[in-house]
Amino acid sequence: MTQYQSDLLRLLDERGYIHQQTDAAGLDALAAKQIVPGYIGFDATAPSLHIGSLVQIMMLRRLQQTGHKPIVLMGGGTTRIGDPTGRDESRKMLSDETIESNIASIFSIFSRLLTFGDGPTDAVMVNNHDWLGKLGYIELLQEVGTHFTVNRMLTFDSVKLRLEREQPMTFLEFNYMILQGYDFRHLAKTAGARLQMGGSDQWGNIVNGVELGRRMDQAELFGLTTPLLTTADGTKMGKTAAGAVWLNEDSLPAWDFWQYWRNCDDRDVGKFLRLFTDLPIDEVVRLESLQGNEINAAKVVLANEITRLCRGEDAAKTAEATASATFAGGGIGENLPEFSVPAEGLTILDALVGIGFAASRGEAKRLVAGGGARLDGMAISDENHVIPGNCGEVRLSSGKKKHGVLRSA
Repeated sequence: MTQYQSDLLRLLDERGYIHQQTDAAGLDALAAKQIVPGYIGFDATAPSLHIGSLVQIMMLRRLQQTGHKPIVLMGGGTTRIGDPTGRDESRKMLSDETIESNIASIFSIFSRLLTFGDGPTDAVMVNNHDWLGKLGYIELLQEVGTHFTVNRMLTFDSVKLRLEREQPMTFLEFNYMILQGYDFRHLAKTAGARLQMGGSDQWGNIVNGVELGRRMDQAELFGLTTPLLTTADGTKMGKTAAGAVWLNEDSLPAWDFWQYWRNCDDRDVGKFLRLFTDLPIDEVVRLESLQGNEINAAKVVLANEITRLCRGEDAAKTAEATASATFAGGGIGENLPEFSVPAEGLTILDALVGIGFAASRGEAKRLVAGGGARLDGMAISDENHVIPGNCGEVRLSSGKKKHGVLRSA
């Protein structure tokens, strides 16, 4: 582990956030002697960010925890173009009203994890449409375009991979990296930003911004990226078979959010505790060293800590209580998904599809055949099994991790 002088880089290094830096020694020296305003950009393509963005949000939290100033950059302008990084097709165009609504909704997660205000280390949120929307095309070409060569732009993965796959890239998307570089230059001039952070896939865009600031304004700017975040089985963070794990309550109930962390791979517990909680490192080391069934206790701590940060104390307590009633007590906890059983009854296949545990009757049949369907803990092997209309309240389970409630209509 590198010996850093600043609290900022020591903390980021200790908790596993650092992958690449443009000038580690320079940033370390700067952060050791003064407040460093740093930013990360987020596009507003949906009403909520998902957990793939949580590591970046936590980076801003670490920035503030070590006495520096977080700048949340919402891409009201760049959302209208679409970041081509990692994509094989153009992003769907959104209306101005939708983008503004998404930004307002997304703010809720930042307000939980950062302290906003007018103080020197208080967080601020800015929208790049405020300046990109006013740029004249000729002005952009003259001032900024001369500092980018097409030769180099074609070497960036976001462009190269799209072309290698023979997927079309619009000229609109090709401009994304220019506008992102301009964002850094603008924030350096207007907000004193000295640092841009992001995921490893943003390295090229960040370097562009650092170089643009140096060429246009002789500014000393810095870039830092996090490692590509995947789960132990190689899945990209934030994606599951059931879809994205959203940060906002309106997009994903707290119970499902809590369950995601509770059900994580044993091998991911330590990494997630470092990245996504404020627990001291010695406690993280103790928890990740637990063996056998004891690691489940660490997973409950993980789920509680992250849910508390992102959803609040009440949400974490309710989710844990629901899990305790469902798993340990064999009962039915609160906030589980529900489905009504009509008076004439319901087949087990229709119940599995209706409650969302199977996408089709065919998938439900395979679940029953594999012994994964249970009613009040009892395995159901007959795909024609009928749940009577007067069943009252029954717990329906799919495997060991999905539980719901069937209730008489």
